Amino acid sequence: MTNLQKLHTTYQQSPWLDNLSRDLVSSGQLQHYIDQGVRGLTSNPTILEKAIKSSSLYDEQIKSLAASGLTNEEIFFKITIDDIKAAAKVLEPIWHDSAGEDGYVSLEVSPSLADDTEATIAQAKQLWQEVNQPNLMIKVPATPAGVPAIKELLSININVNVTLIFSLERYKQIVTTYLETHKLNTSRAVYSVASFFVSRVDTEIDKRLQLIATNEALGLCGQAAIAQARLAYGIFLDNFTNNPSLSSDIPVQRLLWASTSTKNPTYDDLLYINKLLAPQTINTLPEETIEKIIDHLPEDARSFSTEDIIQAQETFKELRSVGIDLDDVARTLESEGVSKFQASFDSLLATIGTKKTNSNN
Repeated sequence: MTNLQKLHTTYQQSPWLDNLSRDLVSSGQLQHYIDQGVRGLTSNPTILEKAIKSSSLYDEQIKSLAASGLTNEEIFFKITIDDIKAAAKVLEPIWHDSAGEDGYVSLEVSPSLADDTEATIAQAKQLWQEVNQPNLMIKVPATPAGVPAIKELLSININVNVTLIFSLERYKQIVTTYLETHKLNTSRAVYSVASFFVSRVDTEIDKRLQLIATNEALGLCGQAAIAQARLAYGIFLDNFTNNPSLSSDIPVQRLLWASTSTKNPTYDDLLYINKLLAPQTINTLPEETIEKIIDHLPEDARSFSTEDIIQAQETFKELRSVGIDLDDVARTLESEGVSKFQASFDSLLATIGTKKTNSNN
């Protein structure tokens, strides 16, 4: 048994791959990761920018689509949908075997639509129809405009990966939206995951703690992200596991830990894996983190407990007491998250434009 397989069999956590490229599928590397224990796949504008920018595998298709008069964004979605379809086919056996729990591929709507509810809904519907795979999830950011879009999409049976969640309050809003949607429409088992971003929380809060610079503040460095994720899991338990009013035929909206590579080199290289083991969760992992997990996973690793969630509450109290404004942290990270994906998307479209120009020379 590999360590990736151990995550699922021992800790009931699903490891998903946070990467997508044409070469990943065509070379058989995705299937190799699946054989090692990967159970799903996510993508985002930054990942897709890297895939298209660094590869010549897309050049002929870009040339052909450009000749049809398509815009750069239309070309992007055409070539990305091809990759998504190919990856979905490879993962489809897991989707069947897990009865729809795993085996998904995620495709994100354009980051430029983060503040436009109706446009998000329209593009999500279009992408859902064009991919036409039951194991697709449409990624929609949990921005104020994204939340009503998420509700609408779930109500019309479109699977949604709710992304860019940075606060407990926003997560509570997403849980409520999901449960309300199932009360409105139970004609099909619609699936969703809530992607809680982790390491970026430590990056932002550690920076603020270092500016405060008291012993109490510095002693909290590297603790905020794990504490917030564990508190989110407590909310998950209250709404999905310990909720006697919840119908058994409603699929659980699992928590997905995103941004789990360790950014601070002084922290454990698997900090956001070892400390976030919990049943019915997902951890989406870049390839380098997958290789580290395969190489080593502590023998004494354990799922975190109710006591750990209680301790997380104390950590949050301490963060507030030293002067950390957690609401401002969430607003900052949400804004930065959207901006970063938008910048990657703009760069990606520029790359396609360059490749179009080069194909005409």
